[in-house]
Amino acid sequence: MQTAKILLCLILIMIIHGTFDWFANQPQNAGADVPAGKLMSLSFAPYRDGFSPSPMAQKFPLPEHIDEDLGLLADKTHNIRTYSILGGMEPTPDFARKYGVDMIQGGWLGDGHEGNKKEIEALIKSVNAHPDVIKRVIVGNEVLLRRDMDVDRLIAYIREVKQAIKQPVSYADVWSIYMRYPQLINEVDFITIHILPYWEDEPVSIEHAAEHIEKIFKQVEDKALSMGQSKPILIGESGWPSAGRQRGMAVPSIVNEAKFIRSIIQVANRHHFDYNIVEAFNQSWKSNNEGIAGANWGLLSVDRKPVFPLTGPVSENPDWPLYFALATALWLLIVAVYFKKLQSFSLLRLLVFLTLTQALSICLITLTNFLWHTSYSQWQRAYSVLMVATNAALGGLLVQRFYDVLTGKPGVQRLASRLRSGYLFFILLALYRTYSLTFNGRCLSFPVEQFAIPALGVCGLVVCLWISRRQFDGQTLAFDRLIGGNMSTPRDRGIAYLLSFGVVALVLGETHAFMDGYDFIQAHPGFTEGLPVALGYTLCNQQLLTWLLCIFTLSIPFWPIGAQKAQA
Repeated sequence: MQTAKILLCLILIMIIHGTFDWFANQPQNAGADVPAGKLMSLSFAPYRDGFSPSPMAQKFPLPEHIDEDLGLLADKTHNIRTYSILGGMEPTPDFARKYGVDMIQGGWLGDGHEGNKKEIEALIKSVNAHPDVIKRVIVGNEVLLRRDMDVDRLIAYIREVKQAIKQPVSYADVWSIYMRYPQLINEVDFITIHILPYWEDEPVSIEHAAEHIEKIFKQVEDKALSMGQSKPILIGESGWPSAGRQRGMAVPSIVNEAKFIRSIIQVANRHHFDYNIVEAFNQSWKSNNEGIAGANWGLLSVDRKPVFPLTGPVSENPDWPLYFALATALWLLIVAVYFKKLQSFSLLRLLVFLTLTQALSICLITLTNFLWHTSYSQWQRAYSVLMVATNAALGGLLVQRFYDVLTGKPGVQRLASRLRSGYLFFILLALYRTYSLTFNGRCLSFPVEQFAIPALGVCGLVVCLWISRRQFDGQTLAFDRLIGGNMSTPRDRGIAYLLSFGVVALVLGETHAFMDGYDFIQAHPGFTEGLPVALGYTLCNQQLLTWLLCIFTLSIPFWPIGAQKAQA
């Protein structure tokens, strides 16, 4: 009879889990299909996993990589936009000719005069040698945004290239740079602007992204016309990340990336905009400077697989049955270990134990999957292994503690000490991550997946303690008090204060980051005007709110709740 009860509970929970996953991962409507034919242009950076142009790595694409990648893109785009001519990119025009792809050739400018001089010389030489392939030239990319040089020095480089080649020449930067330095409009043959709704100082939700593209394009066009300049405008970069941290209402996801790409193509076709989508391939090396979001703008993954289809419905996680099976297998393994011990459980306690252990299994598999797909370097992969291992260890301790509480067993010193040590590790890490997000969080993701098991453990202990004892206070929850002992220490209170202050600090830090943006200040001059808007962007960020809930939950065992009452 007891065995049948356990099996029925297992089946019930499994059905609920499977049904939820099935509904959550249904293919979604991502908008109108991309019209048959090729895209207008794609940003092309043929960096594979382990390759990087960063000064510390300097591992550039091989000729065979460029050849293979252009072969993949030949039936997808009419043009490619490159960002440099040196650094392994020298053979690109010859391979582009081979596959019948035209080029918008870029020349990379930085803050070093000698490096810039070499790049400009190589750019001029390559452009003049491949006039049948290189149709347009872009001198510098976001140099003014990065503050690598002043506008007068940039204009000098633009003029130097214009005098040496016959192709139209431009400079590429975010749209607001052209508004800030309108003299650039007089210097270029065509205006190249980046419109990235996700990265705007006031992030734009996916629902309003296409409208934002139209508005900004018209704004820049009107500025040029007001100066007596009727020049072509190229949207040099526009796209959406498939993964990463949320900014305001701008949520990275595969479905949202598909929606954005399809919508911008519709807008471009309707208004005859000239556009370039960023980008062809995910760039794992960008994660060092731009976080997870920076590494996930590609139509194709770093393994050269489509991130999403350009036609039909789009699923956020088409492999969900695999992860459902893995989580279920792990859960059944835990149940098998405790199967005989569960025979004496009442129905309520059995359902609570099985539900909590299944939730822990789901969290661990989700974490492993997430870290596997968002680790792009050796140190990131080492960190991922550490986090999976520590989460698994803490999960095992929590399962045992759930069982002990539900059966009314007294606290065990060794288990209490290990739980406390585990939680102290996660709390120290949570403090570091929280204050990093507070002071430099623009590109850092909220690490909710890494702390789901510790947070769930606290909630699970609350539930188990309530069912077992019909009461809850800090004394019964805190780990070193499971077996008796001091009911509150200054260190405990310090931990609780630091975590709780982190909640406030993160809200203030995120709000200040919005208010510090140049475009935000132009749109909302004055503190009293800007604060409500910036605070609104902060408080509508579901990832941020989930992280705040997570760290607040971690602080609960360290608050002296009920300690004074117990002492009295």
